[in-house]
Amino acid sequence: MALRPILTFDHPVLREKARKVARVDNSIQKLLDDLAETMLDAPGAGLAANQIGVPLRVCVVKGDENQIWGLVNPVIVKKSGSQVGYEGCLSKPGWVGEVERSEAVVVKGLNRHGKEVRIKSSGFTARAFQHELDHLDGILFTDRLTSLETLRRVEDLVEEDQAEAVAAASG
Repeated sequence: MALRPILTFDHPVLREKARKVARVDNSIQKLLDDLAETMLDAPGAGLAANQIGVPLRVCVVKGDENQIWGLVNPVIVKKSGSQVGYEGCLSKPGWVGEVERSEAVVVKGLNRHGKEVRIKSSGFTARAFQHELDHLDGILFTDRLTSLETLRRVEDLVEEDQAEAVAAASG
């Protein structure tokens, strides 16, 4: 496992659609490990491979109870409900904005052993999955803001909003 540098919003690979992985092998397993280690060190709630300069459809998400999901070729197969909340990104540190997402999602993908898994999630974990899958399609959270006026530096938020924003900024 290795810590990898996280690219910032100005890097062009973040605007590219990541390529599908043909086979889960040792290199993909190492990539999943590096993503998890880098995400936890940041600290964050998710990280997509293109955020570390690898344009492959691979991501990790820290779910409820600190479970880490590593997925290859993930897709959302079902979504329901709606939630609006602050969201941030490790590729745009210190900034958050209000984003509307589905309240619940079912994500299908391959695990580190190449076996298909389906993950049901809601709330913050569903938000994190949607955020990371957007990354794999070259979409940034700033593209989904409810309004450009909601984009703020974390330190500029009023105190009662900071706890929510700090949690969101780790996405």
